[in-house]
Amino acid sequence: MLTKFETKSNRVKGLSFHPRRPWILASLHSGVIQMWDYRMGTLLDRFDEHDGPVRGVHFHATQPLFVSGGDDYKIKVWNYKTHRCLFTLTGHLDYIRTVQFHHEYPWIVSASDDQTIRIWNWQSRTCVAVLTGHNHYVMCASFHPKEDLVVSASLDQTVRVWDIGALRKKTVSPADDILRLTQMNTDLFGGVDAVVKYVLEGHDRGVNWASFHPTLPLIVSGADDRQVKLWRMNGNSIPRLGKFLRFFEYSTQKEVQVAPIRRPGSVSLNQAPRTLSYSPTENAVLICSDVDGGSYDLYIVPKDSAGRADYLQEAKKGAGGSAVFVARNRFAVLEKSSNQVLVKNLKNEIVKKSPLPIATDAIYYAGTGNLLCKAEDRVTIFDLQQRLVLGELQSAGVKYVVWSSDMEYVALLSKHAVVIASKKLVHRSTLHETIRVKSGAWDENGVFIYSTLNHIKYCLPNGDSGIIKTLDVPVYITRVIGNNIFCLDRDGKNKLITVDASEYIFKLALLRKRYDHVMSMIKSSQLCGQAVISYLQQKGFPEVALHFVKDEKTRFNLALESGNIQIAVASAKEIDDKDHWYRLGIEALRQGNVGIVEYAYQRTKNFERLTFLYLITGYMDKVGFMCKIAGQNNNLMGQFHNALYLGDARKRAEILENAGQLPLAYVTAATHGLTEIAERLAAELGENVPSLPEGKTRSLLIPPAPLISSVDWPLLRVMRGIFEGGLDATGRAEVEEDDEAAGADWGDEDLDIVDASDAVANGGDGFDPEEGEANEVDGEEGGWDLEDLELPEPETPKAAGNARSTVFVAPTPGMPVSQIWTQKSSLAGEHAAAGNFDTAMRLLSRQLGIKNFAPLKPMFLDLHMGSHSYLRALATAPVISIAVEKGWSESSSPNVRGPPSLVFTFSQMEDRLKAAYKATTEGKFPEALRQFLNILHTIPLIVVDSRREVDEVKELIEIVREYVLGLRMELKRKELKDNVNRQQELAAYFTNCKLQRVHMRLVLSNAMALCYKQKNFATAEHFARLLLENSPNEVQAKKARQVQQQCNGKQDSHELNYDYRNPFVVCGSTYVPIYRGQKDISCPYCGSRFVPNIEGQLCTICELAVVGADASGLLCSPTQTR
Repeated sequence: MLTKFETKSNRVKGLSFHPRRPWILASLHSGVIQMWDYRMGTLLDRFDEHDGPVRGVHFHATQPLFVSGGDDYKIKVWNYKTHRCLFTLTGHLDYIRTVQFHHEYPWIVSASDDQTIRIWNWQSRTCVAVLTGHNHYVMCASFHPKEDLVVSASLDQTVRVWDIGALRKKTVSPADDILRLTQMNTDLFGGVDAVVKYVLEGHDRGVNWASFHPTLPLIVSGADDRQVKLWRMNGNSIPRLGKFLRFFEYSTQKEVQVAPIRRPGSVSLNQAPRTLSYSPTENAVLICSDVDGGSYDLYIVPKDSAGRADYLQEAKKGAGGSAVFVARNRFAVLEKSSNQVLVKNLKNEIVKKSPLPIATDAIYYAGTGNLLCKAEDRVTIFDLQQRLVLGELQSAGVKYVVWSSDMEYVALLSKHAVVIASKKLVHRSTLHETIRVKSGAWDENGVFIYSTLNHIKYCLPNGDSGIIKTLDVPVYITRVIGNNIFCLDRDGKNKLITVDASEYIFKLALLRKRYDHVMSMIKSSQLCGQAVISYLQQKGFPEVALHFVKDEKTRFNLALESGNIQIAVASAKEIDDKDHWYRLGIEALRQGNVGIVEYAYQRTKNFERLTFLYLITGYMDKVGFMCKIAGQNNNLMGQFHNALYLGDARKRAEILENAGQLPLAYVTAATHGLTEIAERLAAELGENVPSLPEGKTRSLLIPPAPLISSVDWPLLRVMRGIFEGGLDATGRAEVEEDDEAAGADWGDEDLDIVDASDAVANGGDGFDPEEGEANEVDGEEGGWDLEDLELPEPETPKAAGNARSTVFVAPTPGMPVSQIWTQKSSLAGEHAAAGNFDTAMRLLSRQLGIKNFAPLKPMFLDLHMGSHSYLRALATAPVISIAVEKGWSESSSPNVRGPPSLVFTFSQMEDRLKAAYKATTEGKFPEALRQFLNILHTIPLIVVDSRREVDEVKELIEIVREYVLGLRMELKRKELKDNVNRQQELAAYFTNCKLQRVHMRLVLSNAMALCYKQKNFATAEHFARLLLENSPNEVQAKKARQVQQQCNGKQDSHELNYDYRNPFVVCGSTYVPIYRGQKDISCPYCGSRFVPNIEGQLCTICELAVVGADASGLLCSPTQTR
């Protein structure tokens, strides 16, 4: 199958390819004609005017037309550009099977169930010939590509070839009278302008299709006898073409024909071999087919046969789903019926049988003695010798398996996904594609190269992917060597495609931290483009991306991300945008570079932030200068704030007076002891002088005086990265230019602003040439055996910042405990305790099919908070989080981390179960239901230590499920006050739940009483008998015997949907019985049963999982993963 188009119609009846464009017409049984782009797999247009199925369509060779014929006896000619039907040709008396344009003349040939073939002139819109002779439905008719011939196929088991030369001569330049005669007599008597030239007989049943070869004098036909025949023009059948096994040499690119493949004489369509397995040591080939349950042919090719058939042994055959070599002279055959593998030798003799651990659909090679077994939803690696499962991976729909050359990695290819895993099937990455994946191969660097319908792509071991090349036609990759990709096209021919592998080699070098290789690629190749820049930025190498970027805005963003303030300053000067200066100030403030922060605020004239910067760094003289600037700008509020920061009461009083706030100015002056100003303001206010409160506990609002003025944060010398300054010679000039950035623009001299370059030097990030020379000399002396020189100790030690030996290397940060928990565990509860809620939800979705996580949110939060202790240190320091480990002691090794301590335990669940039992006994059904649901919601997050406890957890789920189902039915019954029959049914279904004996007695008593009151005596007697079997107390036993006496021999007055003789389970959604033998579907978590139409809905019992979802099962103990 090359391309598959999915549609809602039941059947596709006709197809036609466009002669030049990648289009295909599909006519449907529903009467719709669809036009698809088969390269992209998209629907382009649809045409809908036929009444009933459309069986034939055909594109015109040169014009934007196509013709269609359907079961409404009509032939329609369409213009697909204008999207309309141009005209309709009528004349056939039954279904029209096929239609076709002539390659040169304005003719259309049509075949119909009325046993005729008609040729139409679509320009004059008339029928020019009727070809009669078949005595059954005519299934197909088509023109010869060059000659004046028509071939037709019919259910009368014949293929006929018609000569229409006379028709061509007559209609190329027809006289008017001849044309009128033709139009008058054709429909009545059939045309004489076409005669039968050949009648090809040989099919045993009706012939469905016939077509001319485009260049050779051959005709191909297909019939209901399951045969495809080739015919020569003389009417004799010719032999079927042969097939050969070939070897292709990649080094020489030569193809050698090794041996013919002998297949049965009558092979039906779509029954070609599917897979091939090769043993190079024995030169043996296994060819497998999936026809009739599967079969294989074993060819042992002599190495000196050179493709001669007489040297080749007869193929050894056998039945099996699939077959692969597992050793030098052993191959394995899958026997699907018994789900076992047969190991055979090269004589096709069975030497061993091994049952498989899972229901297997296909087997693949997985190393010597190992098989990769594919099931419906997973793959496993099975050791044939030890009969052990070495690894398992959840992956549905796997079609192809490709191993790397060193057998360390495997690629699992499905329809729309590529899964990369290790040799033990440990998942590495998954890629999802919207277009079908066709093939793939590993290159020598460990990169997986694969092809889709339209592209050749790559996938790195960490899951990063990209496009290598766009394809015109699909190819099937066989091997990748360097930049050369060897592949097969759809004709089975070997092709070589040369690609540029520099992009994924560059990314692979970054992934493997081969920075020397990265450096050489950056210097030598032209790796540029937004994709490379984005990748470097995403992977944490913005400093490398800086060397590819010329756009200043992008350079600015990358410089900020990499913390390179100097380059950011240079880019900000070029951009000169307020937003960029603001972002530069934020980053410089984060790094403690006060000079750059000040410079950025100056450029944006952000006086408020600048003032606050001066305040917190202790530059009070500059705060005073900002107060003057605020006064010049008539910013009274800013001026007052600055005076408040300075503690200048005289200035504040002056500002308030100038603002017209005389009472406030008087209060300020009087409070701070400014007597002269206070008296002057009192005189101006007169009688409106405000009164001041009296008291001895008053204190003035004076800000604290800074002891020292802050400078740039001290910087530690760290080892320079491999990419810093080592790529080109332009970086140094840029840095030197950037060092002068903070010394420009307004107010620099007046404000005594620290220059940005000085700030860098003062912080220890500068470079002293003299120091550099001295250190270099010291380094040379150290290389010349300084231990032989007895040098005295220096009297005064040098500053630590001046010695190159004191270079500080930042320690490597350790892995957080929460990350260790998640790496070591596959248990959802431990992931939630670590705070990794996303992976916890993914685990629950995969293991239990859970979709609704809202009820689990409080449990997630409790687990996370309960597994951490929080310690507050200084008031300005953040809270320290300490992980609480299970089973920790002082003697524990600090290098060994235990699992998290969880707040939910199995013993707690048992206590909750007892409380729920008590509420049920007391008849508090809503409260009991809430408690049971709480248990059901907590169980997925608990962790137990042993297999025995795992079984107890599963048993607890079954107990809680039965109670939840029963209580929901009981609450539903109490809501139905008018429907007495439904009340009895729900009470009866409640008795079918597996309950504790004390609760079962109550349920049976309730059901017995309900049925007795409604005169359903037989059912009431049944419940009375069950009640007596459950050890009732004296009152219950007495009541049950009375009911038995009253109901003995009587029948039910109302028919109920309840048959206690036939075992059943109750649907958890509709509350109807599902009797044995009926189809049902279950919840993957709680196991509740439902009727099939509930599939895909949320389970109404546990309120967590999706009914019918695929899930691997509950995982609540580390012992389950060992």
